[in-house]
This record gives sequence, structure tokens and C-alpha cells, in this order.
Amino acid sequence: MDPFIQKIQSINNLDDAISLLQNEAHITSKLQDIIVFTIKAHEGQFRKSGEPYAVHPLLVATIASHFSKDEDIIATALLHDVVEDTDYTLDFIKESWGDDIAHMVDGLTKIDEIREHELAPSDSNNRLISSAMTFRKMLIASIDDVRVLVVKLCDRLHNMLTLSALPLNKQQRIAEETLVVYVPIAHRLGISTIKNTLEDLAFLYLYPNEYKKIDDFIQEHQHAIQLTFNKFISSTKKLLEKNEVDLNKVQIFSRIKHYYSIYLKMQRKGVSIDEVLDLLAIRILVDKDIDCYKVLGYLHLEYKPLISRFKDYVSTPKENGYRTIHTTVFYNSKIYEVQIRTFEMNKIAEYGIAAHWLYKTGAKQQPNLNWLKSLEYSNDNIEEFYADTKEDLYSEEIVVYSPHGDTFNLPRGSTAYDFAYAVHTDVGKNAIECYINKVKKPLLTELHSSDIVSIKTVDYAIPRCSWLDMVKTNRAKKQIRLLCTQRLKEIDELTGRNIINTVFSKSIDHVTSIYKSDSLHKIPLILDYFKHVKHEIEKNIIKNQGFVARFKIYTSKIRKFKFDNMIIYSNFSINSVSFDHCCHPKFADEIVAFKEGNKAVIHHKMCDKAYKKIMSNNEMLFCKWTKDTLYQYKMVVSLPNTKGELARLLSYMSQYEGYILSVEYGREKHSYRQYCDIEFELNNSNIEDVKKIIEKKAKVIEFFSKKDAYNK
Repeated sequence: MDPFIQKIQSINNLDDAISLLQNEAHITSKLQDIIVFTIKAHEGQFRKSGEPYAVHPLLVATIASHFSKDEDIIATALLHDVVEDTDYTLDFIKESWGDDIAHMVDGLTKIDEIREHELAPSDSNNRLISSAMTFRKMLIASIDDVRVLVVKLCDRLHNMLTLSALPLNKQQRIAEETLVVYVPIAHRLGISTIKNTLEDLAFLYLYPNEYKKIDDFIQEHQHAIQLTFNKFISSTKKLLEKNEVDLNKVQIFSRIKHYYSIYLKMQRKGVSIDEVLDLLAIRILVDKDIDCYKVLGYLHLEYKPLISRFKDYVSTPKENGYRTIHTTVFYNSKIYEVQIRTFEMNKIAEYGIAAHWLYKTGAKQQPNLNWLKSLEYSNDNIEEFYADTKEDLYSEEIVVYSPHGDTFNLPRGSTAYDFAYAVHTDVGKNAIECYINKVKKPLLTELHSSDIVSIKTVDYAIPRCSWLDMVKTNRAKKQIRLLCTQRLKEIDELTGRNIINTVFSKSIDHVTSIYKSDSLHKIPLILDYFKHVKHEIEKNIIKNQGFVARFKIYTSKIRKFKFDNMIIYSNFSINSVSFDHCCHPKFADEIVAFKEGNKAVIHHKMCDKAYKKIMSNNEMLFCKWTKDTLYQYKMVVSLPNTKGELARLLSYMSQYEGYILSVEYGREKHSYRQYCDIEFELNNSNIEDVKKIIEKKAKVIEFFSKKDAYNK
């Protein structure tokens, strides 16, 4: 942990808190008045740890002053709990210290309407909603003044430093919210010191055993690690000196990755801590931008680099303003990550957006805050807002280019289709093919940093509903979902029109041109509504036709035609059903039926060929699967490694008329468990009900429905 933050954590009385704030910040007469007022306002209030409550705002102000010398930020940090926890009003703060401070305090008060003690339990269904509400309040409250977020992050940091005073259940709830709400915001604002500290503190409370394993390893190997660092730093200094670099203008620091970062790397790669390649890292600070590239050249000529791990964020900064060259090199049979940046870049990397108030002049590289302003017009649905925003705030990034050299920051794992939506919504909707580095590739090809991507489009939108889980960015997911919803509604409406027109085709052409309704989309979905519309047309339109036309329709009743697992309703005689080869619809897929003579031809509802036929007003029929349709499921279950367990499970499933398609049986050596991969069919479309049935007899490891890709 950073020595400054360790010092903050050790203080629990007013005198030491005031002294540390005075050492960290220039205390103006205005700030002195606010310090005195804050202590008076919180007089008689105590924290769970027993210390006077005023220690908290004093230390939050100290943390804020470490990252920013802006007087109003420090003042707001001192006053952030006054309106919420005392009898003093926002008007009092406005009259005493001005609109600017009052506005920020008001923003913080609105955020604090969801207090820590009101957080939903970790196992509650309300957990996501609670976190999402906090998340939204934080971002919306800071649209007018992002300094509100800086103060709130400092507030949360001190709360996490003193979390040990709370009961275990509250520790875990607050730590969880910190990880999913506050860390992504700190990341987007570029304040890495706060982000890394919050991650490690949350990690400690959420995964104490994993934290201890990493801590024990680091402590046990600390001496050896430091010796290794010393050798590499000494070698690097000699290398720079040999190339006539003035070492008085260079600083080199060693560091071990913070614990949560190590843990994530272990989880992602499935390795132990001693297999984490870039556990060891050094940071080289230089004077000028060009010096970054000179030092990089010296290092790559001396040490063997891992080119795949090279990233240049100096020429192509991250959206939060972060600029650094990352490279990984071999030295003395070990692998080191090296970060090269200027002193000014280092301020941006450590303090993020707060660096712009660090000194009066501010910093050169202004971060992009358009993402924050755009939230004013974001989705009103809280859970969707959270999902749409969180992942975009906090993800590893790659940088790709358009053919014109425009740069696009995308989450790692993004596809060319994600890139298309990043360029423009219409480019994504109308994308037909792509070229990556001038080579034609599928639109779902995963991109890598430095790829040059070109998208070819057509003049119409192409819904790709099966791609929803194959894209990475929330923008692409949201637009695919929206486009498919619109297409499904259009298909249902046109299908309803075609079904009704087909029913009355014996007596009148295109009856829907006379019968106007806003609910045609219900016809292919609800049998009773289909019959209701038919009756309404007979009553109000057909009665005005000639005798022959009326006779034809009245004597032509809607009949039910059953074919295996398919039911067709029509006033025409239907002799057979066939499934077209173009889309191969499976059980329970959404389907449409076309009338071809006395035959019904079934297509998947989202089939392109079917869409063209629907648009061409082809005759259509009402169709649906029978109730005795079998639904396919696949599961992995864990059973005790005793004789007959698998037979007992299969016998139990037979009671529910489950039909077993395949069983793959495996056993770990010397294990008391055995694992079975089972595919089966059952006459029940509710996946949760089916899963509960199985869980009565076996421990379910994985369980999912084998639906067609269109529904994924």
C-alpha cells in the first residue's frame, strides 16, 4: 500500500488528522474556517470505531488534497457529510462559502441517499438494483462538475481503510459495491492510486484466503524479489548511462503488481502466482515525450522484448488521458514489465483527472469526458443503464484504426462488428463485410491492437440476432437487441396481415386494405385473437359482399390440422408439413408457415428467405408447436463415486418422461465424485423447472437449453 495511504489509515484522533491535513494542503483562511466549522458541526458524533466523526471528513480532505490542490475540492471534502448528518442546511453552506461548494456538497448528498447500511445483501435479488442506483446517482450527480466524483472516491477510500470496525456482513457488502461501482469510475477517471488501493482493500474483505496466499508469497520472497529488482535497475542505469542519458533527469522505480491485479491474472490464465510472467515491473520517468522512445530503443536493443506485450499509449492515449509506453523484456532468465513515461505523464497516471487541479496551470493532456455528459440521455431502466455503462467504464482496451487513421479504443475481445458500431450505428446496422489489414475477414473476427479495419455496408439494415452473445461492446449488444426487436415486431405485423389476407382470399383480395387495425402483430401469436379478427371481418366487411362471396367464407371454417409436433389452423385443406432447408428450425424456435398449394412450409421466423417471402405478401398460415413438443437440454452433473448412482439418476429422470440422448461419463482418479455430461429431451420448456427437478437428485455443475442459435 502507498505510504501516504498507510499513514491515513493509522490516524484516529482529531489532532493528528488536523496536523496531516495542514502538512498536505495550503490552509487558507477560508479552509481554516471550514475546518473549525466541520469539527463543531459533527461534535458529539462518533464512528463505529469509536473515534470522533470529524476525523473522517478531515482525512477525506487530506486524501483529496493529496490528489488535488483545488481549494473548493478540499472544502467540499470537509463538508461532504454536513447536510446529510447534521442540522445545517445546504442554504447555510451556500450563504457561508458560495454556490460552487454548495453545488458539489448537494451532488454528494444526493449520492448518499443510498447509504452503506441500506445496501442489499450479497445474496439478494436487489443487489444489482442497489448497486446500479448508486452507480447512476454518482455519474448523473457529477455531470455538471466531475469534481464531485473525485471527492466521493476519496470518501469511499477512507471508508474502506476503516472497514474493519464494521460487522463481517457489512464489510462484504461495502467491499462488493466498491469493486463493482467505485473501482470502474476511478479507472475511467484515470486515478490509478485510488483504483488500485480500492481493489486491494475490497479483495482483502471479499476473498481473504486468496489475498493471504498472495501476501504470504510476496512476504516470503520479498528479499529475493528486491535483489532481482536491484540487479535489473542497476543494469538499466548502466545501459542508459552508456547511451549518454543524464541520470539526474531520470528516475527509476521498482514495483510489484498490486494484489488484485495478480489475482485477476492468475484467474484469467489459470496459473499460480509464481507463473505470473510480469509480476516484476519497473517504471522509468524521463523529461520529454521523445525521451520515452529513446529509452525504449535502448532497452529493446539490449534486452530481448516480447513484442506481443508492447503497447504505445504515448502516441495513442487511453480515453482517460493515460499515456505510457509498456514493454516486457527478458533479463537474466526473468521477465520484467517496463513502463516508460514522462514526469507529467506520471502525474496523469497517478492522479488522473484530479491532476488538472493539481496546480493552477493544469495538465496538457485533457481526458475525454464526453462519456460522462452522454449519460444525461442514457437508458431510464436502471439495470440496463448499469449493464450498458459499467463494462465500457472498466475493461482492458485495444486500439484499432480506420483506413483514414482514426483511432478507436475497444474492449479486449472486440470483433470487427463491434468496431462497425463504434464508427457509427448505421455502419453497424448495414455492415455486410470487413477487411482487417486489407484482408477480407468475417465480421465476427476478433480484433487485436493496431489492426486497421474497413467495413463495407449496404443500404439496408441487417438484423443479426444470433450474434448478440458474440459481440463484446454494450453499444453493439444494445443496437442488435433493438434492431431485432424492431424486426420481430415488423415480421409479426406483416405475418398477421398475410394470414388474414390468406383466410379471406377466396372472397376478397387483400382484406387488410379495408380492415384497419393496430394489432395485426398479435394474430400469429394468439390463436383466440386470430379467430376474433376473422369474426370481426366477417361481421363488418364480408356481410357487404355478394352472396357467393359470403357463402364461400361462411362455409369455410377454420380447422385444426395436426402433423406430429406441428399444428396448423386454416380454412384451406392442408395435407402435409415440410421444413425448408434454408434455416432448419428446431423444436421451440419461433416459426412462420407459408401456404404452397395444400402444403405448409415452415421457416424460422428470422430466416432471411422467409422475410423476403413475407414482404412479398406470400400466402401464410397460423402455426404453432404442439404442447407435447420435446425440449432439448444439456447438463453436467456431479455424483458420488458409488455404485449405481448414475443408474438411479437416469431412472429418476424417466419418471418425468425424459428421453436420454447421450451420456458421457468421467471420473477423477482418487476422487469421491464422478462427472456426467448428459443430453436429454423433456416435455417442459421452463428451464428453471427442469433444473430444479434434476437438482433433487444430483449436484448440477452446468445446465442449459440447446436452443437454436437464433435465440441465443
